[in-house]
Amino acid sequence: MQMKTYEEETLASTEQTAAIPGERPEVSVFLPVYNEEPNLLPLHAKLDQALKALGRTAEIIYVDDGSTDGSLKVLRELARLDGRIRVVAFKRNYGQTAAMAAGIDAAEGEVLIPMDADLQNDPADIVRLLEKLDEGYDVVSGWRKNRQDKIITRKIPSMLANRLISWIGGVPLHDYGCSLKAYRRESLEDVKLYGEMHRFIPIYASWQGARVTEMVVNHRARRAGRSKYGFSRTFKVLLDLMVVKFLASFATKPIYVFGGFGLLSFACAIGTFLWALYYKLAGLKDFVETPLPLVTVMLTLVGALSLMMGLLAELVIRTYYESQDKRPYLIAEELNRPEKPLPRAVGH
Repeated sequence: MQMKTYEEETLASTEQTAAIPGERPEVSVFLPVYNEEPNLLPLHAKLDQALKALGRTAEIIYVDDGSTDGSLKVLRELARLDGRIRVVAFKRNYGQTAAMAAGIDAAEGEVLIPMDADLQNDPADIVRLLEKLDEGYDVVSGWRKNRQDKIITRKIPSMLANRLISWIGGVPLHDYGCSLKAYRRESLEDVKLYGEMHRFIPIYASWQGARVTEMVVNHRARRAGRSKYGFSRTFKVLLDLMVVKFLASFATKPIYVFGGFGLLSFACAIGTFLWALYYKLAGLKDFVETPLPLVTVMLTLVGALSLMMGLLAELVIRTYYESQDKRPYLIAEELNRPEKPLPRAVGH
C-alpha cells in the first residue's frame, strides 16, 4: 500500500531529469544502502524534489551492500518506476568503502555526489554543493556543524579523528566522516579505495591537484533503522591513516622508511656493542651475564632485514610503475609539445 501511494503521489507527477540515452548525465548521486528499508521511500521522495530543483540531468545509483531486510526489494520497485535509478546489488556485505567504490565506478556524471541512505543527510544541500563547486573547486566536502549524534560515542571521537586526519593528510577539513560531498569526475579518476578509506577521498583528490573546500550542511537525527557505525571504527581509521601517511610520503621511495629504520637499528646495535665492550675493558662486569650481546645480535638482524625489505619494496614499486607505463607525477599543462619524440643523440 505504501509503494502504491508513493507511485501515485510522487513518481506519477515527477518531471524526469534523466539524461538523453547515449549522453552522460550532468550529476550522479550514489548512495550505499545497508538495511535501510524504512528510509528508502521518504529518502527518494526528498531526493527527487532536490534533483528537480537543479535543472540538470541526473542519475541516482543505489548500491545495496548485501542488505538482509527488504531494502533490495524496495530498490527494485523504485528502479521500475523511475528511469533515472540504477541499482548495484552486492552478493554479500562488503562495507561502506566497497559500496562507495562501486558507486564511483558505476557513475557516469560529470559531477559525483555520494550521500548516506539513512535520511540524516539532506538532499536539499545538493544544489548548494553544486553552487560551491561552480566557484572553481574540484571537491566540496560537507561539514555537519550541528551534528545530531551522541556526544561521547560519536561526536568527540569524530572531532579528534578529524583533527588528526587534517594534520597528517595536509587537507584541513572539519568533517571527513560526512558522506555528503561533491566531486568533479576528473578528481576521482585514479582513486582506488580499500579498507575504510572512503573518508580520505578528499586527500586522494588533493594528491591529483584538486582544489578542496568545505561547506556547512544540514544533519538530522536518525528516525528509523539502526546506525551501522561503532566506536571500534575509530581504531580502523587510525590504522588506515597510517597507510595514507605512508602512501603520501613514501609511496615512490619506500627505502627511506625501511632503510631508515634499518640504519637506526644498526646504530643501536653499535651502541649496545660499545656498551658491552666498555664493561669488558673496564672490568666492571662480565658482559656475558648481561643481555647486551643478545640485543646487539637482534638489532643487527633487524637492521639487515629492514634494509632488504626496503630494497624489495623498491623493486616492487618500479615493477608497478614500469609494467603499467605509469609515471610518478601528474602534468597540469604542457605547451609546445612536439608531435613526435625527438631522436636521441648518437654517442660520440
